[in-house]
Amino acid sequence: MWRERFAPAKVNLFLHVGPVAADGYHPVCSWMVFADVGDAVRLRRDADMSFRLEGAFAAGLESDPDNLVTRARDRLLDGLSHPAEPFALILDKRLPIAAGLGGGSADAAAALALMNDNLAEPVSPERLVEIARTLGADVTACLASVSVIGLGRGDEVTAAPPMPPLDAVLVNPGAPSSTGAVYRAFDGMPAGPGADEPFLPPTFASAAEVVAFLRSTRNDLQRPAVVLQPRIGEVLDVLTRSPEALFSRMSGSGATCFALCADRAGAEGLAA
Repeated sequence: MWRERFAPAKVNLFLHVGPVAADGYHPVCSWMVFADVGDAVRLRRDADMSFRLEGAFAAGLESDPDNLVTRARDRLLDGLSHPAEPFALILDKRLPIAAGLGGGSADAAAALALMNDNLAEPVSPERLVEIARTLGADVTACLASVSVIGLGRGDEVTAAPPMPPLDAVLVNPGAPSSTGAVYRAFDGMPAGPGADEPFLPPTFASAAEVVAFLRSTRNDLQRPAVVLQPRIGEVLDVLTRSPEALFSRMSGSGATCFALCADRAGAEGLAA
C-alpha cells in the first residue's frame, strides 16, 4: 500500500536580501507561507530501493538523477544505526520547475518526514532538522510547512504572527527563473537596504491588515528576475491591474507571482 505526503508550495510574502557574505551566501529575511497546492511524495515497502518521477512536470527533472528527494533519502539512511527495509519512492511533480515556490525543498522535506514515519526506529525531530539544513536553505521551513519568518540563509526559522487564511492566486508565466542567475543579477545592481527585519505586529486580524503590512516590505529579487525574464513583469502588470487583487508580488526568485484577494470569490474570479 502506498503512503503519501503532501509537499505544499512555499510562497515568500516578502523577501529582503543582503549582499553576498564571505561564505558565498546571501543573508535574508523572509515571511514564508504555504499553499494548498503542491507536489506529493509516495512510499511503499518494496524488494529494492527505487525512485521514479510522475506528474505534469516530471520531465523537467528526468535529466537529474540526483535530485533533492534522493539526496534526502540517502542522507537520512546514511545516518541510521540499523539498515532500513527497502522501499520505493515516487515524486508526483505537479509544480513547475524553477518557479519560486520551493518545490524541490518541499519535496525533500516531505520525503524526509514520510520516510521517517515509516522507519522502525524514527530519528528525532532535531535530527530531521539537521538533515534538512544540509539539503538547502528552504528545506527547514518546508519541513514545518507553517507560516514562519526565515533569517540567516533562510534556515533559521521562527513562528510568524497568527493571521487568517489568505485567499490568493498563483500565476506562473510558463518560463523558468534560475535562482543562481537571479542572485548574480542582484549582485550586479546597486545595494539596497539589505536583509532588514521589519517590525511585525503580534497578530493580523484580516487579509487587509496583512496587505497593509506587506506594502512596507519588498522582494529584492523581483527586479533582477524581471530583467532576466520579462514575462514575469507581464504577469505582475496583469495582476496589478486586476480589480480583485489587493496586492501582488513575485515569490522567491521567480517566476511565479501571487495576488492576495479579499475573499475566495475574488480569488476564483481572478483565477478565471
